[in-house]
Amino acid sequence: MPLALGHALWRYRGLVLGSVKREFQSRYRNSLLGAAWTVFQPLAMITVYTVVFSQLMQARLPGVNDPFAYSIYLCSGLLTWGLFAEIVQRCQTVFLDNGNMIKKLSFPRICLPAIVVSSALVNFAITFAVFLAFLLITGHFPSWVLLAIIPLLLVHVMFATGMGIAVGVLNVFFRDVGQFISILLQFWFWFTPIVYSSTTLPAAVRPWIRLNPLTSFAQAYQGIFVNGLWPQWSSLWPSAVLAFILCILALNLFRNRSAEMVDEL
Repeated sequence: MPLALGHALWRYRGLVLGSVKREFQSRYRNSLLGAAWTVFQPLAMITVYTVVFSQLMQARLPGVNDPFAYSIYLCSGLLTWGLFAEIVQRCQTVFLDNGNMIKKLSFPRICLPAIVVSSALVNFAITFAVFLAFLLITGHFPSWVLLAIIPLLLVHVMFATGMGIAVGVLNVFFRDVGQFISILLQFWFWFTPIVYSSTTLPAAVRPWIRLNPLTSFAQAYQGIFVNGLWPQWSSLWPSAVLAFILCILALNLFRNRSAEMVDEL
């Protein structure tokens, strides 16, 4: 079944890529600066976090004495969260938002979440490139350890995509799902060590934080960029297995309910 969906995506790759391109262009169609805003927005984010947290508030990480350490730590976590949240939030309404298209045109429905994921990856790549430039300028570029991003990002996107597709299908039949996910993501953000370090939490709380699948992703990114360390792959295995299972379950749910979604839309 995943192979069949993959084959369908390959056949309709022009639709996916064209849709991502049109979405990107339409975002800045009537803007004087155009696509330059895609650089200015993450640059502004990095600047604010560096000035406010590293300089004015003198925020520090336990055991790390570097004026840029906390802003790098924070940006690493926000990159992790931003990609995950964008995929899940947009996938949860992708079938509802494209209801007329689903009813009138014949095409593999899996193209819709594929467009969402591809668009999110484009946005992530632009922000990530600006972040890397910041690291290079400040002398914090992680060298060869950066290669660990490739498998880490693959599992990260797999987890977000699996959850996004499952939520998107369920939201067609039960509209409360979308409302619940919006609330859940707010709590989930603060349950993930992005703004704080898990080492600063009480010992009794840390095991609960480790149960969060995004904790291992966030800590792996933060370890790469803050400390220049390779991820502890053993700590990522549970999240990787969960991401794989979630993707299989989500694709099965999508296949079994794809025909019924047309009647509900």
